Amino acid sequence: MTKEKDPAFVEFRGIVKRFGDVVAVNNVDIDIAEGSLVTLLGPSGCGKTTLLRMIAGLETPTEGNITIGGKRINDIPIHKRNLGMIFQNYALFPHKTIFDNVAFGLKYRGVSKDVMREKVHKALELVRLPGVENRKPSQLSGGQQQRIALARAIVIEPDVLLMDEPLSALDENLREEMRREITNLQEEIGVTTIFVTHDQREALSMSDKVIVMKDGVKQQEGSPEEVYNKFTNHFIADFLGHPNFLQVTVDEEQDGHVVVHLESGEKFLATPSTEFKPGDKAEVVVRAQKLTMGPKAEFEQKERMNYLFGKIRDMSYMGGEASYYVELENKSVLHVISLVRRDPLHRNDEVYISIEPQDCRLIKT
Repeated sequence: MTKEKDPAFVEFRGIVKRFGDVVAVNNVDIDIAEGSLVTLLGPSGCGKTTLLRMIAGLETPTEGNITIGGKRINDIPIHKRNLGMIFQNYALFPHKTIFDNVAFGLKYRGVSKDVMREKVHKALELVRLPGVENRKPSQLSGGQQQRIALARAIVIEPDVLLMDEPLSALDENLREEMRREITNLQEEIGVTTIFVTHDQREALSMSDKVIVMKDGVKQQEGSPEEVYNKFTNHFIADFLGHPNFLQVTVDEEQDGHVVVHLESGEKFLATPSTEFKPGDKAEVVVRAQKLTMGPKAEFEQKERMNYLFGKIRDMSYMGGEASYYVELENKSVLHVISLVRRDPLHRNDEVYISIEPQDCRLIKT
C-alpha cells in the first residue's frame, strides 16, 4: 500500500513549538510522500494537532522549517497555502446552503460562477451526495455533514489535505463507513493527506504511514504493519492493541532469536527489537490476539519453551471472539483474545497457552 517516493513532498525539519515554558513539539523530522495518507497518532497532548496547526498556518514553529513541494511555508499566510482542512466539528455554516458551504473556498479564489458550479457538482459526486446543493446542514445526518466538509476541502484541489480527528463525533458504524470513504476518495484523487487521530484503528486501517507521537516527540514511524508488529518501545506496544508484558532475563542468542526466561523459570524464544546480551533485563511483549489457547488436557508434551499453563479467571463473550484473563502458575495474568471454540472454554478451566517466537517481541525495559 505504501506510496513512498523521493524526494518528500511535505517535510518537517527540526520542528520545535514552545508555548511559554511548555514544549509542545520537540525537534521533529517528518517526510511525507506525495499522494500518500500519513497519520499522526498519539494520546491527547502528544503534539500531533500542534504539528497540523503549524502546517495549516494556525501556529508558527518556534524552530525549524516546514516545506511543501520544496517551498518553505513558515511565513506564507494561511490563505495562500492552498490547503484543505477538515476538523472534528465539521465547521459548516449552518445558515448557508450546501452549495455555498462547498463553494466557500472557490469564491475567495475568484472562480467564475460556471466553473464554481461545475467544481461543486463534481465534489459532491465524489463524496456520493449529488443533488443536495439547496439543503442546509441541519437537514443532513452527521455522516452526510462530514461528507460535505470533505467536499468543501477537496473542491479547491488542495496541495495537502489536513484532517484533525474528523471522525470522532460519529458513532462506530458511521466511523467505519467514513474510514472507507476517506481512504477510497484519497486514493482516487491522489491528494497528499495528513490525518490526526488518537484512534489506533483509524490509523492502522487507513494509513500508508503511521507516525506515533508522545510528549511532543516522534516515537516511531513506519507502515501500519511495522508499528503494530515491530514496535520499538513500551509506550508504542502499550498504545497499539492489547499487549501483555512479561519481565524476563536474557540467556543467549539462538538462530536469530533470543532465549529468555521468566523469574519463575519458564523459557521463551523471542524476537529482539535491538541488540541484547546475556544477563540483560528486558520485556517480552505479545499481543492478546497472538496467543493460542486450549484445554490443558489437550496439551501434547513438547519442549517446555513458549508454553505457559494457567487457569481462566475471567472472560467476556464478544460474538465471534472471546476475551480471557488467564492466571498463570506464577500468579501473573495474561490477556488472551481468540475465536470462540466449538467447545467453549469457561471460567476456572485449566488451559495451556502457546506463543510463536516471532510474536514474542523483546524490548528494552
